Amino acid sequence: MENNIITIEQAAAATKMTSIEIAQLTGKLHKNVMRDIRNMEPAWEKVHGLKFEQMQIREALPNGGYRMKPCYVLTKLESLYIATKYNDEARARLILRWAELESGLRITQQKPTERRMLETEQEILKRSDAIRQTLIGRENAHADGCLTTSEVARALDMTVKELNRLLVERGIVYYNGGRYKLKAEYEDHDLAQDRAFHYYGLEGEKKERHYLVWTTEGAEFLKEMIG
Repeated sequence: MENNIITIEQAAAATKMTSIEIAQLTGKLHKNVMRDIRNMEPAWEKVHGLKFEQMQIREALPNGGYRMKPCYVLTKLESLYIATKYNDEARARLILRWAELESGLRITQQKPTERRMLETEQEILKRSDAIRQTLIGRENAHADGCLTTSEVARALDMTVKELNRLLVERGIVYYNGGRYKLKAEYEDHDLAQDRAFHYYGLEGEKKERHYLVWTTEGAEFLKEMIG
């Protein structure tokens, strides 16, 4: 296990960032950052083919001793991927920290009096957003081409509220957990799919909710049912 012990300074020297430093930069509890990284690791491994590196930090105690604290040690790409879970301010802090870590390597001479970063903050944000959008797109691929309940209701000259009430009355959907779900007897008829929607909470935490969308067959079914 001794080979898996690293300090934050050693990680910085190796141009890596620990989950402890990410927690400090984003103002979040380390246990919550560890949880976020664990939750996002399967998608990264599926796309990139590698798991995140885990180490232990030697943390000093008030009594002069120390304890070993598990953490993740992430590359720039990995940490920016994790940063897509947080708000713009938290991501900006991470980006500026990376600029500090890489300033001796990533700055090039443009003119005698002008220097610029090879990769700007906007470019990094754009790239991290592109990773997030790719993952969300893959997650929702099964629902491509489906229509939202609002779109179906508009085509039927109804309001969403009217359509949902009718679907509940006819026993096609039911309301549970803050969303409408297809009844079990209709699940195998390719009428609808679940689509994920990602958004940020007030504290910058990434949240996810699901909602029902209708296939072409499902939209036709609803049209025939309503007549």
